[in-house]
Amino acid sequence: MTDLPMPRDLPEIEDTGRSNPDPRRPIGELIAERLSRRAALGGLAAAALASAAEAAPAPATRAHDVGDAADAGPSTLRFPELRHRYSQRDSVAEGHEIQTLIRWGDPLFADSPAFDPLKQSAASQARQFGYNCDFLAVMPPVRPGTAPAPAPAPTQVDRAVLWVNHEYTNTNLMFPGLGAGPQARGRITAEQVQVELMAHGGSVVEIRREAGRWRYVRGARLNRRITAQTPMRISGPAAGHPRMRTNADPAGTRVLGMVNNCAGGTTPWGTVLTCEENFNFLFGGAAAETGDQAAAYRRYGITANPPYSWHRHVGRFDLDQEPNEPNRFGWVVEIDPYDPESTPVKRTAIGRFKHECCTHAVAKDGRVAFYSGDDERFEFVYRFLTARPWNPTDLAANRDLLDEGTLSVAKFEADGTLRWLPLVQGQGPLGPENGFHNQGDVVIEARRAATLLGATPMDRPEDVEANPVNGRVYVALTNNGRRTAQQVDAANPRAGNIHGHILELTPSGGDHAAPTATWTVFIAAGKPGVDPGTQYHRATSDQGWLSCPDNVAFDSKGRIWIATDGAPGAAGVADGLYAADTAGVGRALTRLFYQAPAGAEVCGPILTTDDRTLFLAIQHPGEERGSTYETPTTRWPDFTPGMPPRPSVIAIVRRDGGVIGG
Repeated sequence: MTDLPMPRDLPEIEDTGRSNPDPRRPIGELIAERLSRRAALGGLAAAALASAAEAAPAPATRAHDVGDAADAGPSTLRFPELRHRYSQRDSVAEGHEIQTLIRWGDPLFADSPAFDPLKQSAASQARQFGYNCDFLAVMPPVRPGTAPAPAPAPTQVDRAVLWVNHEYTNTNLMFPGLGAGPQARGRITAEQVQVELMAHGGSVVEIRREAGRWRYVRGARLNRRITAQTPMRISGPAAGHPRMRTNADPAGTRVLGMVNNCAGGTTPWGTVLTCEENFNFLFGGAAAETGDQAAAYRRYGITANPPYSWHRHVGRFDLDQEPNEPNRFGWVVEIDPYDPESTPVKRTAIGRFKHECCTHAVAKDGRVAFYSGDDERFEFVYRFLTARPWNPTDLAANRDLLDEGTLSVAKFEADGTLRWLPLVQGQGPLGPENGFHNQGDVVIEARRAATLLGATPMDRPEDVEANPVNGRVYVALTNNGRRTAQQVDAANPRAGNIHGHILELTPSGGDHAAPTATWTVFIAAGKPGVDPGTQYHRATSDQGWLSCPDNVAFDSKGRIWIATDGAPGAAGVADGLYAADTAGVGRALTRLFYQAPAGAEVCGPILTTDDRTLFLAIQHPGEERGSTYETPTTRWPDFTPGMPPRPSVIAIVRRDGGVIGG
C-alpha cells in the first residue's frame, strides 16, 4: 500500500476538554527558580552528551523505511531505525517479523462461533475476543508460587497466559449501514448496543509459540471473557456506601461488568489489575444537569447527552433511572487469570477516577506501592500504598491486601521535589465541612479531594511505570493543548503542550513507600527545531522524535519502550513504538521501532522475560475522519474485501531468534 497523508480524527471517546475547574494559579517565580536549577545541573550532562554525539555518526535521512544499525550512535539499541510515514499497513524495524496473534471476533472457546461481521450478536461476541484491545499482561503459564521445585530457567519463553483489556467500541467500524462517527452512535439499535456491551471488558487467553510462531489456544482451560455484564464484587471503603446502591443492588456491593478498561497492571501475587477510564461517555439523562449529584457528575465529565447511546437502550445507564450507577465505575478491578470461575473485584480503596494504569513496585519493607495516572487534562498522579507487606509464601494472605492502605496524590514542587499528599478522611480539608463524612466519600470523589489538597494538575497523566532496573518511576504525560501560559508550572513547562512529555521520578532513599521523591523531565516530545521546548539526546535522528507518549514498558536492561497515541498523521507521522536508554551516553536517545497502520494507536507494550518477544495491542485501526464500515481507511490486519479493520494483538520477534533491541 502507498503512504497515506491523511489526518487522524481525534476520537470522541478521548478527553476533549477538562473536568477540573481549578487547574491552579501561575507560579512564574518558582518556574524560573526551577529552570535555573535545571540549567545549572544540565551543563555537565550536556557536555557529556555533546562529546558522545560528536563521536557518533551523523544521523542520515533516508528515502526508504529503514536505516543502518550504525545510525544508533551512542544508543545501545542496535535495530535499524524506521522512517516516519503514514500507511494502511504497519511496519517494524528490519530483521524483525510481525505475527498477528489474535483479532477482534476470533473464537476463544471450542463452541464459539466463527467471526462473521454481518451476523454479530451479543451471544457470539461474549464467546469471542473483544474489541479495541489495550493493556496487556503476559503471565507465567502457572500461578506464581504454585509450580513444583524450581527448574532451570528456559532459554526461551514459549508459553504464557495473556490478559487483554477491551477499552471501547468504534460503532461506525463495527456495524454496516450506520455512517461515520457520532452519526453511527446515534443510529445504533438496542441489539447492537448489547453487542457493544459484550465487546467491552477483557480476555484471558492461553498462548504458545510453536515452530517460531505465536498462536492463541482456542478452547484452553484458562480462556475467559469478562464483559460489561459480568457480575463483580465491590470491596473497600466504598462498598455498601449509599451512593453505590441501585435498584438492582440495594446493598451497594455487587455490580454488572466493567467498561472502558484502558491500561492496568499486575500484582506480585499473580493477579491482574485492569482500570476503568472514560466511563462518563456511557451515561446520560437530564439528571446530569438537574439531579442531586449534578456537581459530582460534572467533575467526572458526565453529561446529559453523551457520545454513546447506551442510556437510551439500557436502563442502568440512564441517570434518570439509576442516578448512582456511574459511581460504580471508574475503579481498579482485580482479576485472577488462573481461576476462570473467580469473581472480579472492584478495589475502591485505590480511588475513583479515569484510571490509565495501576502498576506496582515493592517498597523496602515489603509493602506494595501502586501508581496510577488520571487520564484527563489538568488531572493528577496517584499512589496507593498497602497497609501491610505482601506475603510471597502464602498467596491467600494477599487476597484482600488492596482493601487497606493509603491513597495519595502527587504535588510537584518547582525545586524538583515531589510530595505525596494522603487522601484520608478527616485530615486537612477532607472533613464533613467539605462533604467528606467517611473514606467512602473520599474515594468516590477522589478528584475533588485531590484538588482540595492542592495536587498538581498535569498534562494528561497516562502510564506510570517503575523501571525494575534503576527503581525510578516514569510518568507519561500525553498532551495538553489547553494549558495556557498563565497555567504553566515546573512539571508541566509548556503552554499549548500538544506533544506531551515524560517525567522521571526517583523515590527518596530508593524506597517506593517514601513520602517524597525527586523529579526531572526525561523527554519533552515534539520535533526538535520546529516545536519549542523539546528535550531529547542531541543525537536523536529526524526519525526518532515522537509525539504523545502514552504507555511505556522496560526490557531486562532497563531501556524504556514508549508507545504513542495522537501522533500528527496530517504531517505523515503514524503512532508507533520508540525505545531509548535510560542511563549512559545514550540516555533519552529515542529510536523508532514500530509504526501502526492508519488511524491506529499502539497500546500495552510488554516484552517476555527473555526479551525475545514483544507484544503490542493495536487499537482502533481505521479510526479516522469519514471512515465507515463499508469504506474504512484501512482493512488491517486481514486486508480482505468486505472485512472491516480488526483491533488485534501482535507479537514481534527477531527473525534470527535474538533479543529484541539488541
